[in-house]
Amino acid sequence: MNKPTRKPGTLALTVRRMARGWSIVSIGFVLLIFLGELIFPHAEGPVRLRDLVLFVFFPIGICAGMILAWRWEGLGGSITVGSLLGFYTAMRVMDGRFRGGPFFAVVAAPGFLFLLSWAMTVTRKKESDG
Repeated sequence: MNKPTRKPGTLALTVRRMARGWSIVSIGFVLLIFLGELIFPHAEGPVRLRDLVLFVFFPIGICAGMILAWRWEGLGGSITVGSLLGFYTAMRVMDGRFRGGPFFAVVAAPGFLFLLSWAMTVTRKKESDG
């Protein structure tokens, strides 16, 4: 006989809702910046390999991870956090320094919340099963 699946706890649902709300704001912010760059480009000359590598991590990887996290919290949160770490690592390797300020981490913060929600849900499910 199949056991009924247990719903996540109230705290896990609250964290999930915060992550989803914050991800909407983050993705909207990134799209607004992207739209502004399309309308009023600030870069002159050809696109460099450095810029393409960083663009894959931020915003592509971070936004893709947040979108996937709506369905698969663990996978999407991991992609978001991994992309943030990849972005900072690539920046350090290519420029020899980290970009100042917490702005990139603030935009990617929903990834950490998605991972927290996923971990809370998995832990609760294991506790109810065993």
